[in-house]
Order: sequence, then structure tokens, then C-alpha cells
Amino acid sequence: MPKHVLAKLETDHKALKQALLVDIPKEIAAAASQGDLSENAEYEQALAKRDMFQSKLVALEQRITEIASLDVSRLPKDRIAYGSKVKLLDLDSDKEVTYKLVLPEELTDDPSLLSISSPIGSSLVGLEEGAEIRIKIPAGSKRFEVLELQTVHQQ
Repeated sequence: MPKHVLAKLETDHKALKQALLVDIPKEIAAAASQGDLSENAEYEQALAKRDMFQSKLVALEQRITEIASLDVSRLPKDRIAYGSKVKLLDLDSDKEVTYKLVLPEELTDDPSLLSISSPIGSSLVGLEEGAEIRIKIPAGSKRFEVLELQTVHQQ
């Protein structure tokens, strides 16, 4: 399991809980104290903010559960999966590219990181060395050949 991702998500979770349990109730109370609630825009905004934060919290808790249940030892040892480093040949441009498949939460400005949930990343999952694939992307399609594969177990 990617512990650094879980740590970041737990920090976000704590901040959302703080907002929902302390900050937003204060905003709601302050807005409610201004009088008639039927025409109180601040009160409506505070309630909408609370609802939005509650939805974010539910989604975040679900994501934490998903990531916590990721058992790296059960990932395939001969196919592309989370954490794999892959060298691809772009068959359209004849250029080699190397990516590491990561969770969306792990993405940075590093161009060698590829989200496992992106169109290219999700299409690569399950492929072996030597496989060729055509992937639909927003700009059309790309053709790749998997030249090399290093799974998370080999790193």
C-alpha cells in the first residue's frame, strides 16, 4: 500500500473534519444570528458549503478505504500494474518514452509519472512486454509497443 499517499489523504481528511465540525457550524450560527433565514443569503451559502464539504468527506473516506486495501504483493509480476515502470515505443513518432504508473494522488510535474486512471495508463494495465496497443486519447489515438517492463516487485 502506498503509505505516503495515505498520509496525505489522512491530512486532508483531518482538515475536512475540522471544517465540518468547527468552522462551518460557526459560519452557520453567525449567519443565522442575522435574522430572517428565508432571505438570508449568507445562511444559505453556509449550508451549501457544509453540504459540499460533507460530499467531499464521503468521497475522501471512500478513496482512503480503496487505497488502504491495495495489496502490492498481489499485483502481477509479469504484467503492467500500479507502480510499474514501462518503456514504450510510440509507433507513430518512433520515439521511446518511459513512464511509472502511479495513483492520481501521486502525480507531480514530473513528466515520467503517468496516472493509472488516465486514458493511456488505464489502457496499459495488464499488458506484457512486446504487446502493441492503440489507445484513444482526446487528440485522436496513439499506438505503442511495450519495450520493457519493470514491475513494483522488481524495483
